[in-house]
Amino acid sequence: MQTIGFVGPSGTGKSHHALVVAYDRKIEAIIDDGLLIYRNRIVAGHSAKDDSNRMKAVRTAIFSEKADAQVMRRALARIETEKLLVLGTSKHMIERICDALNLPFPEEYIRIEEVSTPEDMAIAKEQRMKEGRHIIPVPTMELKTHFHGYLLDSVRSLFRRNGAKEETEFEHSVVRPVFSYYGKLIFSDKVLLTLVRHTVKEETGIVKLNKLRIRKHKEEETNGLSVDMALTVRYGENLKSLTSRLQKAVEKEISYTTGMSVEVLKITVRDVAVES
Repeated sequence: MQTIGFVGPSGTGKSHHALVVAYDRKIEAIIDDGLLIYRNRIVAGHSAKDDSNRMKAVRTAIFSEKADAQVMRRALARIETEKLLVLGTSKHMIERICDALNLPFPEEYIRIEEVSTPEDMAIAKEQRMKEGRHIIPVPTMELKTHFHGYLLDSVRSLFRRNGAKEETEFEHSVVRPVFSYYGKLIFSDKVLLTLVRHTVKEETGIVKLNKLRIRKHKEEETNGLSVDMALTVRYGENLKSLTSRLQKAVEKEISYTTGMSVEVLKITVRDVAVES
């Protein structure tokens, strides 16, 4: 199976343009916000836009729950598609989805800027921020049996290939998720620091956390973090195994608790201690 990533910040129109990208590249299957869409029909998963809050929505989108990942893996095996388009707000998010579903990492990444204009992206972001409008790239009639939120409308768009006269029409569904009514959820630096410190404390082999810095990425709607830490570890520990376990634990705790993603994680072993 060939995997292709479609990357862009939240609210810039990825789902709206997904069908066009798939059509243009002869891709029959799309993974978008927890759903597997095959030949314009939902064949597995449940939409993150149907979750009650943003944290649940993020966990759904990256298949954090093993049961959800298993259902999706079985569905992918069943349809046997040659090409798969995976949507995400960053390459890191798409790689996490691929890892959860045992998919090969994308051979190619397409950015939203390649298929949309700055004006269209600005309009999409304004509709997301002011009206809570989200797009799901399937017809409304197909979505009604899967989505239990508030269906707003359907929208149709035309695609003209390379300026040719032939046009193809796509129908999308516009929804307003429950969590869009609650505004933006923000976690303070203190909460994030506490989560990481707790995770480090639970990991055997670490004697002391010498330094911890967390930086939120400035780009809007990316939910990305950079974490930089320095450790004192117990003498005799397998450093490669220890840092690998810690990396997975920190990423899991941050993602599960806050819905944010760790885009950059730097772990420095500053000292080794011999415990008496």
